[in-house]
Amino acid sequence: MERAPRSDVSGKARVKPARLWWLIHQWAGLKLAILLTFVFATGTLAVLSHEIDWLLHPGLRVSPSSVNGEPQWDRIATAAAAHPATARIRSIDAPVASAFAAQVQITRGDGGLAFLYAHPETGAIQGVGPWVGAQRILRNMHRHLNLPLNIGVPLVSVLAVLMLASLISSLVVYKRWWRGFFKPIRWRDARTAWGDIHRLAGLWSLWFVALISLTGLWYLAESLGLDAPPAIAAQAENTVTDRQVVSRFFASLAAARTAAPDVAIRRVVFPGKPGQAFRFEGDATAILVRPRANAVWTDPATGTVIATSRGEDLSLHQRISEAADPLHFGTFAGYWSKLPWFLFGCLLTMLCVSGVTIFALRLARRPPSGGDQAPPLRIAWIGMGRWKWLAIALVGLGLLLIYPLATG
Repeated sequence: MERAPRSDVSGKARVKPARLWWLIHQWAGLKLAILLTFVFATGTLAVLSHEIDWLLHPGLRVSPSSVNGEPQWDRIATAAAAHPATARIRSIDAPVASAFAAQVQITRGDGGLAFLYAHPETGAIQGVGPWVGAQRILRNMHRHLNLPLNIGVPLVSVLAVLMLASLISSLVVYKRWWRGFFKPIRWRDARTAWGDIHRLAGLWSLWFVALISLTGLWYLAESLGLDAPPAIAAQAENTVTDRQVVSRFFASLAAARTAAPDVAIRRVVFPGKPGQAFRFEGDATAILVRPRANAVWTDPATGTVIATSRGEDLSLHQRISEAADPLHFGTFAGYWSKLPWFLFGCLLTMLCVSGVTIFALRLARRPPSGGDQAPPLRIAWIGMGRWKWLAIALVGLGLLLIYPLATG
């Protein structure tokens, strides 16, 4: 005879702690599974989004043997300014890897944005590409579903709470989980195999889930007003016209190299409005910071250095903010970090799908109370409840908003 569940003083049945943690794990992974899977998948692809653009745009490709040392910024700027599509140069980015061209972001004559692909050694323009490519689409979809930033970023970032709940509950539900890293998968039936695959993949991904959850929570905090202040807000006293800016660029480049000789320049931002300076960003000795942490600002008219910043001089708040992106996307060590991040991102996406599969197969094994048993896919669909409509609406809206992003 089955024992009745214990009741509290109000007469309601009490849920055992282990059962409660299991329900938390199931809810966190099931109700918004469609949205979670979409965000995980786009984030995983975003890790290699530059490489996807490289495949799509031949102008982005160069032979590594034709490049010697750092980009020739003066040659690139001169060639970009002379290109017929250029009304104004906005910025120049160094190649992502040895087989990549440098990218020059420009404003066209009609006011639209585009990229010029420049050979990093000769400066020759190899092609013109759209401002909205795979990198922009995937990054925007993953970060804020193409919604306005003040709505989309917190909406996506709050999913980190579900991830953290899923992580903590899994460690409670899976007894002696530290013994399961090398347990073989049992293939006796689909439910058992999927369960073992889910647990094994989850164990090896624990560090990655924790990292993505914590950085996601940081993005949520930033979106709610806890973002770090900029290192420096440098203003230039003098202003130059769009036609003058390239001829004045060379003096600023020399001054930036003199002011910070150990900084390997990765990006140059051109002044676009009165009061804006040239900004030279790059890599130095500080770890887990974006190139903007090491920067030199110069007056566009005189080439005089206005201000400098170093990653080592940032506050703790600023260092955490700078580290979030490199850790979230695995960009801190080139392909040595990007490829593992991509693989574990695939594993994280698979965990979301396998969790729903386990839920459906488990219920499909139960004898039906009346009538025919529903197929597993329908069981999963029903199990998501009304939350699935919210998830589908958000994913669908994000996809629809690609069109105005690409044509705007």
